[in-house]
Amino acid sequence: MEKQDVIAALAALAQETRLDVFRRLVQAGPPGMAAGALASELSISPATLSFHLKELRNARLVTSEREGRSIRYAPAFSAITDLIGYLGDNCCQDAACGAPAAQE
Repeated sequence: MEKQDVIAALAALAQETRLDVFRRLVQAGPPGMAAGALASELSISPATLSFHLKELRNARLVTSEREGRSIRYAPAFSAITDLIGYLGDNCCQDAACGAPAAQE
């Protein structure tokens, strides 16, 4: 994952409603959710949801697929894995994360 992709993903998630939308989609798993059901569950207007989903799609954190008259959104798990991997690179310096580093 390139640095600009990481920045875009983190920026997209750095907003309360978008984070709620993203978390709900992750909870729904690979099948995702129809936009209408997502708006209803989160008690947000379809227009507001559309705006936030557009930002998440631009950051490549969610995918969309038309199903008849509605659109189903799903988390892009490969992008999530890449983001976590990027953030985790070199964080632990060969030690278990969260464990104090050995003193020399």
